[in-house]
Amino acid sequence: MSSPRARASLLASGAAVAGLLLSSLSGGVSYAADHESCRPDGLYKTPGVDVPYCSVYDAEGREKMGADHQRRVIGYFTGWRTGKDGTPAYLASNIPWDKITHINYAFAHVGAGNKISVGTDGPNNAATGMTWPGVAGAEMDPTLPYKGHFNLLNKFKKQHPDVKTLISVGGWAETGGYFDDSGKRVASGGFYSMATNADGSVNQAGINTFADSAVEFIKKYGFNGVDIDYEYPTTMKDAGNPLDWSIANGRRAGLVQGYTALMKTLREKLDRAGAADGKHYMLTVAAPSSGYLLRGMETYQQQKYLDYVNIMSYDLHGAWNEHVGPNASLFDDGKDSELAAANVYGSQQYGGIGYLNTDWAYHYFRGSMPAGRINIGLPYYTRGFKNVQGGTDGLWGKAAAASCPAGSGLTKCGDGAVGIDNLWHDKDDNGKESPAGSNPMWHAKNLEKGVVGDYLTTYGFPAGTKLTGTYARKYDSTLVAPWLWNAEKKVFLSTEDEQSVARKADYVVDRGIGGTMVWELAGDYGWNAAKGQYEPGSTLTSLMYDKFKAASPYGAKVSNKALPTKAVNIGVQFGEFKLGDSNYPITPKVKITNNTKTTLPGGTEFQFDYATSAPANASDQSGFGTKVISSDHTGGNVGGLKGDFHRVSLKLPAWQTLAPGASVELSFNYYLPVSTPSNWTVNIAGTTYALAGDLARGTTVVEPGTGPTPNPTDPPPSPGACTAPAWDASASYGSGTTVSHKSHTWKAKWWTKGEEPGTTGEWGVWQDLGTC
Repeated sequence: MSSPRARASLLASGAAVAGLLLSSLSGGVSYAADHESCRPDGLYKTPGVDVPYCSVYDAEGREKMGADHQRRVIGYFTGWRTGKDGTPAYLASNIPWDKITHINYAFAHVGAGNKISVGTDGPNNAATGMTWPGVAGAEMDPTLPYKGHFNLLNKFKKQHPDVKTLISVGGWAETGGYFDDSGKRVASGGFYSMATNADGSVNQAGINTFADSAVEFIKKYGFNGVDIDYEYPTTMKDAGNPLDWSIANGRRAGLVQGYTALMKTLREKLDRAGAADGKHYMLTVAAPSSGYLLRGMETYQQQKYLDYVNIMSYDLHGAWNEHVGPNASLFDDGKDSELAAANVYGSQQYGGIGYLNTDWAYHYFRGSMPAGRINIGLPYYTRGFKNVQGGTDGLWGKAAAASCPAGSGLTKCGDGAVGIDNLWHDKDDNGKESPAGSNPMWHAKNLEKGVVGDYLTTYGFPAGTKLTGTYARKYDSTLVAPWLWNAEKKVFLSTEDEQSVARKADYVVDRGIGGTMVWELAGDYGWNAAKGQYEPGSTLTSLMYDKFKAASPYGAKVSNKALPTKAVNIGVQFGEFKLGDSNYPITPKVKITNNTKTTLPGGTEFQFDYATSAPANASDQSGFGTKVISSDHTGGNVGGLKGDFHRVSLKLPAWQTLAPGASVELSFNYYLPVSTPSNWTVNIAGTTYALAGDLARGTTVVEPGTGPTPNPTDPPPSPGACTAPAWDASASYGSGTTVSHKSHTWKAKWWTKGEEPGTTGEWGVWQDLGTC
């Protein structure tokens, strides 16, 4: 997770709560008979499945985490800090179990045959076979059929039953491949080939195999769900690990569709398994925070399948380029040298909005999700540069490298800190240090205090090592970012400490955000008075726990305003996004489909919200009069965006009616990425309705002008005979070809063969042109 990923060249019906029936089942867990009443706002429910949401969520759709945990504290626990290599171990016994709510185990990978894997079982397998004889707290639970980290995680979960564990799959190094038992990386394609075929089509067979194996895996090893860390399913060329580009770049046109199909399939298979087992299995992701990466991920339409999103709101600046800035600032300060070089602040189209900060990333997702289904990321590690020129104590200076590290894929990069300023250094395939200024926060605190830790020899530094220069702590209150500045060495190390984490925790509480996610637990610090040095501890995690335990409940609704309780079945789909660096401005087609039995007259008005992560200048090029009618925020975003939504109005042209089963398209136009627009309403014959596709709690799907629809999934009546040729499973179809199938006309978005129309999802190869 802590690797370069932030290139920034730019860019259903709800049931009443009353009458809830509770029954105590084995294990002392209570379940509500009316599970729908516990479904989080906006979360997709697998059709025909009674998902046991109330095993995890309360009657307001908020996650139950224990009386003293009002907000999440999610910690990534890595499998490789075993201590077997001589460096300090960080085991399950070191986790501050009473201060956290969730643990994500990093990492499993997409292994041979597209199945989830943590490698071959055996005594050297850290996850399932390793033991730590003589280490207090690391004694195995003999009742479990496996050993390793998984045994210890479940041992401690018995003592802390409110803590949930998820298996995290992927990461920077294992998104497009995996490490075999010998430690050699296998360039298998990983997520890229499992979810997307070489021609860009969805690999549904690979997805099904993976999802089935993931369900089996979490049941076998006692996990509460699956966390997907796919870096990255974006159409931006050369995104993600350079080792994966040879596989990923050829699939860019289909990566988002594959990602969506993966999330939908996982959601549905986890829902079915959960219904059978009487407990809700969770699905979460580690999501990018970079405006560059998100620009190539359409509208992040996968969010509806997720219990929550963990935003990787770090790696916002680092040695992948020369611009010296903070790793994980909370806000923009209007001075970001990388954004200034791209003329972001001077562009009317961007509205002066700086998009390399946590607040911007939070608002991107807030446009389509309740605040409580979003968690902001904090790094327990540093990033840094050497030979920094200019700036204020290094901040917003430059550090250009004479040459880039071999295998980085870069032709121009920054001069990353090395040696004692890079304790957690990664190494390339030749064993050479990757310059990045990556240190656990406990080592950074020792540098700040001028302490030479006794652990340095275990990291390869000779006895008697001394520090050069002074590492002076600096802090910018606008950015909410601390750093260390060594004026003698011209070294800049971006850090986190009590002041910045306390401010970020307050931000979470004040805005009703679900909580925080940290990468990684082993970087937190504590003071060892006996040794006079900082060591791995829980200072920052404990601080967040203390801030959150008395907080008010998190925000559980998407909309900040009251929306109609009656919803109609009118579909809205954003599609036909341009790819990669050709997608500026962002100009998707918006397709509105009337799935009711009522003809919509010309002039029918739709309204919706989109996130303030983009300025209030959205428009259309199709005669629908799209305009922003109100804004929660205007202007730049120094110190943070002041509100969540822009409200938009568009109307069917006066001459254009929309018959049952018919669709209409318009070209939408905006300049910074937003997640899926939400909080839709439509006014039909003087009555305003919500749209069923928002999946809002407490709504009832109706036919316009009537009561509840008996079965809102019934297709609208057929207006006539189908004229396009019938779909043939053995035939090949090129882009733009139309076919008829099951009383609908379908258009192929790209080449396809054997994929049945109606089964590929709203972002799949077949576009539904309506009934026939």
